[in-house]
Amino acid sequence: MFKAEINSLSEINLVAAKFLEAHPADRLFAFYGKMGSGKTTFIKALCDKLQVVDYVTSPTFALINVYATEQSKEIYHFDFYRIKSLDELFDLGYEEYFFSDNYCFIEWPELIEPLLPMNTVKISIIETVNGTRIIEAT
Repeated sequence: MFKAEINSLSEINLVAAKFLEAHPADRLFAFYGKMGSGKTTFIKALCDKLQVVDYVTSPTFALINVYATEQSKEIYHFDFYRIKSLDELFDLGYEEYFFSDNYCFIEWPELIEPLLPMNTVKISIIETVNGTRIIEAT
């Protein structure tokens, strides 16, 4: 279990580093939160800590972005906000990604929960009234 509070963007990289330290063996992460809660921003910080050399952006229309790291590894970033059916995941070949042992960051996993493996770490990002973000993983 991991829980942290981000009071300003200047803290996000530190929280991302602590998050990765708390999950050394985990590779599959599902991010839950309202639109604008900071899912993509936190994933960008995680990618920064994982030494991604590519530009990190939300794959809203592409469904998946593949990023390379300085160690020539791949990181997969999914956004299932616009998915219409689970058949789209089968067409995408999701199993090759989810079971690749590469990092997988999934935005809007609510729409594909029946296909999430048991070892998926679920992260909630909650924005408080004062703009603070609470990051909690289970």
